Amino acid sequence: MKNILIHVTGSIACFKAGALISLLIKKDYQVQATASAGGLRFIQPALLEGLTGRPLLTDLFNGGEDPMHHITLSQNWADLIIAYPASANCICRLAAGLSDDLFGAICLANNYNKPLLLAPAMNTQMFNHPAVQEALKKLESWGTRILPTEEGLLACGTVGKGKLLSPEATMEYIEKLLESTSNQSIS
Repeated sequence: MKNILIHVTGSIACFKAGALISLLIKKDYQVQATASAGGLRFIQPALLEGLTGRPLLTDLFNGGEDPMHHITLSQNWADLIIAYPASANCICRLAAGLSDDLFGAICLANNYNKPLLLAPAMNTQMFNHPAVQEALKKLESWGTRILPTEEGLLACGTVGKGKLLSPEATMEYIEKLLESTSNQSIS
């Protein structure tokens, strides 16, 4: 059984995280959700907790029984870490190496020992901004896997790049990646 850590950020597309979690649970993955303060502006903790059967983690300094949850989750528990959706803020913070929040600390503690995936979701102009594009390139050069965005109607009413990859396509990507990393560890 594989363990997936999914981080939900402040993007209106975060409602799709519930669909991805449901797909993961149906395939017998264990899922732990974390969320940024921005993510909690769009989605209620009860949804993520109900789907995962686990408490939602949001705070670097409140891990309940585990005061080092940013380390144990990334180094001992998770087989794969994904930000779904990954907002511009999340992407730029990770590229700067900031770890003053739970997800930043999880990613630094992981240090690419387990796959880190980002599924960008934002307005086309935000997605195309040089700061975001530079951050994505930097993260990719470090080993982050950047999922493609879809093109289509965005929440702001414009049409273009930046639409969150569908839960089904993301699920396929996760399964292929975990299968390839399992095959590598066997050989």
